[in-house]
Amino acid sequence: MNINLIVAEKLRLIEVEMKNLNLWSNTPQPEEAFASDLPFAVDTMAAHEWLQWVLLPKLYKLIEQHIDLPKAFAITTYFEEIYQEERESRYYQLLEYLRALDEVFSQGNSTNA
Repeated sequence: MNINLIVAEKLRLIEVEMKNLNLWSNTPQPEEAFASDLPFAVDTMAAHEWLQWVLLPKLYKLIEQHIDLPKAFAITTYFEEIYQEERESRYYQLLEYLRALDEVFSQGNSTNA
């Protein structure tokens, strides 16, 4: 299967789970929230906000425009830290989907067409 299709499906699962957890917002972040120079925009957005408004759109855009996806990618550790107290309960499925996304990139995406 094409790597773009695999990644798009992982992103869709993450989005659905975020909605299930009520972490999804229909209101975009203010423009200044995107001006952060820090990883994951930790100074301007909550982790789930960064996921929704930065990472998912960026990866979807790369896929839609047929641009090569990143060769290395790992975000699960950050989210495990954020949700560490609830890892075994509420956020378990979201973390599993993030882990699956990381796994796709750790296997390399040389099959990208």
